[in-house]
Amino acid sequence: MEEKAGDFISRLPDEILFYIISLLPFESAIQTIFLSNRWRFLWNMALVQHGTKEDVVSAVSGFLTNFNEQDPVRNTRRLQFHFGNDSVLSATIAPKNKLHLDFSNGNREFPLRFGWQLRLNPQNLLQPTPSSFFVRTLYLISVNHLSSEAVSAMVSSFQFLEELKIIQCNGLESLSIDSNKKLLSLTIFDCPLLKSLHVRCYKLRTFLFRGMLPWLWPEYHFNLANAMFDSRQGPNYDSFRVSEFDPVLLTIKNSEILTLCRWTFEALICPSLSSFKTGFQFYKLRELWWIDNQDQGFNIDALISFLKLCPSLERLFVTIDPRSDSIPHEARCSNEVGKQNQLAGLKVVKLEGFTNPEAEILLAERLQEVVTVDPTILTKSDGICFRSLVKVPSYHPMDPPPESLERKYIYKYTAVENTNESCLNHAHMSL
Repeated sequence: MEEKAGDFISRLPDEILFYIISLLPFESAIQTIFLSNRWRFLWNMALVQHGTKEDVVSAVSGFLTNFNEQDPVRNTRRLQFHFGNDSVLSATIAPKNKLHLDFSNGNREFPLRFGWQLRLNPQNLLQPTPSSFFVRTLYLISVNHLSSEAVSAMVSSFQFLEELKIIQCNGLESLSIDSNKKLLSLTIFDCPLLKSLHVRCYKLRTFLFRGMLPWLWPEYHFNLANAMFDSRQGPNYDSFRVSEFDPVLLTIKNSEILTLCRWTFEALICPSLSSFKTGFQFYKLRELWWIDNQDQGFNIDALISFLKLCPSLERLFVTIDPRSDSIPHEARCSNEVGKQNQLAGLKVVKLEGFTNPEAEILLAERLQEVVTVDPTILTKSDGICFRSLVKVPSYHPMDPPPESLERKYIYKYTAVENTNESCLNHAHMSL
């Protein structure tokens, strides 16, 4: 809506309005652009500077050093730095010590390929600047071959960086990340050319990856608590020997939350299991998001085989995506891997993307092979949870069951009574 005669707030000086915005959470503050043209103008106001590629580091450092959330004249949260030939860096300070560095403006349609090395949390800074203490979470968006060197130098000054997110770096072909002690969370999303990833981080607890799976070398076993390999489009490496995946498998062994595609289990994890002398188990896994492809043959056997490795599982999410990759039949895994564990704690099963109700019912029936309880089974369509699968006797309860009856129970659909509580998403669905 536009300004009205009674809109006294919008008439306040810019400094006061900037202060009001600074008190809001970042997600709420950005919504003020819909209040009026005045608020939209305030939000779009940014510190604009020009320079060269070599000036990027000092520009961002000065921007962070000058920022003071409590001072209305020093709480500008946005910097636009123009450098090179039409290259633009958009830097945004978000609450809770978050910094967004976005190089998407001016990026070429066909970016040049580049390799990238990031060394985080260095210990050799004798006189840390205020900016090195400020950043705890860093978003690196659309970094290219021109900006990668400057970003590397900038990141090396952030001594207390705990969370790093690398997003849509379209020319990135190889990446090496080294953190001595501080980095706890690493996210890499939608870097389509990435073929090689080397991670050397002692303290890493969360690793989230989305995109074609690169050749991955975790130099240390991080004991990840939260791992995501959303590589539904398949692998992005030329060759990957089964033995080379063993370090990855050991890294995710103690995960409590895991996202996995069927092809990754069949082609990489399952063959690796034979190299372990003792029975391999995901002992701590509580929540699993399994991604499969119904159009190319939803393989229930593969899922059941994996569930036998997860004795502590409580929540299971199965997503059918027709875009998900499928692997040749000969690479599929035997359904006899691992111990014959029974899942005594499985509480919720959520099915999404199934186009065939018979496949949902068949999966519900096959789950009986590995569960000792009857979990709540929910089906979801078009983003809305609308029904659940309930096991009922296949004969009238007042009549004795016929001896020739093949199935004592069948599944039928019922309405979901409490949509808000029943339709909780997997932890990674909100990413």
